[in-house]
Amino acid sequence: MASVVPTVAVRGSTGISINHGPPSYELVSAFHKDESKSCKAMLFSPLGEYFAWLNGKEIQIASTSTWKVIAKIDRPKAFQIEFSPKGTYILSWEQFSVSDANPQGSPNLNIYKAATGEFVKAFMQKKNSNWAPHWTPDESICARLVNSELQFYKVPDFESIVTKVTVPNIHSFSLSPENDPFHVLCYVVGKAGQPSAGRLFQYPNIDLNAPLANKSFFQADKVDMLWNKKGSGVLLLVSTDVDKTNASYYGKQSLHFISTKGETALVVLGKEGPIYEVEWSPSSVEFCVIYGFMPAKATLYNLKCEPVFEFGQAPRNTIHFNPQGNILLLGGFGNLNGNVETWDVRQRKLIAKLDAPDTTLLHWSPNGEHFMTATTAPRLRTGNGFKIWHYSGALLYERPWNKQEELWEVLWQRFSPTTFRPPTISYKPVEGIQSSQPLPSKQAYVPPSQRGRDVTFRLRDENDEITGISNDINKSKLPPGLSQTSAPGSGQTKASIKLKKKREAKKAAKQQAENNSDSQNKDSTTNGNVEHSTSKPASGAGAPREPRTGATAPSFNRDGVDPEVLKKIKKVRASLNQIQKLKEAKAAGKQLEVNQMNKIDKEGELTKELNSLLVL
Repeated sequence: MASVVPTVAVRGSTGISINHGPPSYELVSAFHKDESKSCKAMLFSPLGEYFAWLNGKEIQIASTSTWKVIAKIDRPKAFQIEFSPKGTYILSWEQFSVSDANPQGSPNLNIYKAATGEFVKAFMQKKNSNWAPHWTPDESICARLVNSELQFYKVPDFESIVTKVTVPNIHSFSLSPENDPFHVLCYVVGKAGQPSAGRLFQYPNIDLNAPLANKSFFQADKVDMLWNKKGSGVLLLVSTDVDKTNASYYGKQSLHFISTKGETALVVLGKEGPIYEVEWSPSSVEFCVIYGFMPAKATLYNLKCEPVFEFGQAPRNTIHFNPQGNILLLGGFGNLNGNVETWDVRQRKLIAKLDAPDTTLLHWSPNGEHFMTATTAPRLRTGNGFKIWHYSGALLYERPWNKQEELWEVLWQRFSPTTFRPPTISYKPVEGIQSSQPLPSKQAYVPPSQRGRDVTFRLRDENDEITGISNDINKSKLPPGLSQTSAPGSGQTKASIKLKKKREAKKAAKQQAENNSDSQNKDSTTNGNVEHSTSKPASGAGAPREPRTGATAPSFNRDGVDPEVLKKIKKVRASLNQIQKLKEAKAAGKQLEVNQMNKIDKEGELTKELNSLLVL
């Protein structure tokens, strides 16, 4: 199978075409390009034997062995398509609608046989989110959620329900990617004042009073259920849309683990802040998490939710394991600069670094040796195009789009997981090409009105964490009635600038008062003695800060805060964060160790210490 070359499907404003992958990159001449400007979606079947797409008129299905169209399905309103796990069936979804003639609406989820286009079954599915039914990997069972009822069908009989269970307050569910016996995970929303929960059952023994495992949590607007490849464990990424502490734009997240053996755990993270991405290794024994305020941390965990390797801190928000699991790609895209790192997972060594700015889409090739980055519309309408890279950091191919055209999507052809062996990792870059696209400038933007002036711009960096603590200390010293609205980690905010101006005005007023007092003292006497002013002279711009009585003068950082105090504050905050996570674990029913209970008992003492440090 070494001669197999994955192809690349390209969808844009000029239609859909197929290209060969490395090393030729030529168009696949056997595929007749669809030049429709209304191609809404395209998809390879899980094993890669079929390629399907929507062109605004019909669903077309081609065999990838010949690239000839084998079925056409008339569905002009189809909006999305999906294959079953083995590619036996293709499903389509279109917007649900009602009319005066049909107030109940018509079925909008349709199932067809992929090889022939033969109609099989239609269902009503009003919501676009999670519209596709869930399947076992062997396609023996198909399941749907209808209101609060889980309905299971024994394929290919879609007419009769073999099992149905009503789960009160269920929001969503997921089937494990394993065959008989398989497991069902339900996300159940808690009532007012009660926690939400992830409840695990083994099919068909779905006893609501006796789940195989139960993981409860508070503050959940959304729960993503992420199974490992073997189906032995699942991660629950719990998110809220808004962080009530205003510490994060991304809301608030927590990560929980459930195993099919009934074990549960809270994944304890080593830095405060959002969780940007979580991904399982294809080996199913490790997972990677990117989290924390920028620069974010990336950590590899084992099945016991213990950290086994730290990738350090950097501007990252994306994780991609190659299909074989021996190479890990970490990247920073979106509002980040497009930095990419590739790592040897087994050796825990960095392979290469590269820049892929303006990337909106990234996929590994099925061979695990190449990956593709693309800049696509509507996310970015300028600079559209895609590139193919070697894992060693070499650019192998690029295809830019002209300004009149838009690129919407690029996909690799899919294959059976056993088709390609893991690539042998080399740390020496292969021969590549030089990009024809200019790299964006890394200099700070200077407004036209400020150009030519001596102006210094400071970009956000790792020292902003220190600045955030300094702001907290300054906030504790504000006079009553004056509030500071700067967010944690911010630098010169409007509030800090306003405070600085007030301090300068106060200092000037004090200086003026002292000058007036000095002039009056020259002419005034009491009992024959000159009346001296007891006021201290105002410090000049370069005057040192006076030490506290009986202490040596400490050194101060750029915000006027003792670095030793900052270190103590960070240490105490870290301990309080650990205590909070232990309390959440205890509330969720986890049995804590004696040392963990002792740590919780110290919360009041640590809180008192933190408050005393903030007013120093």
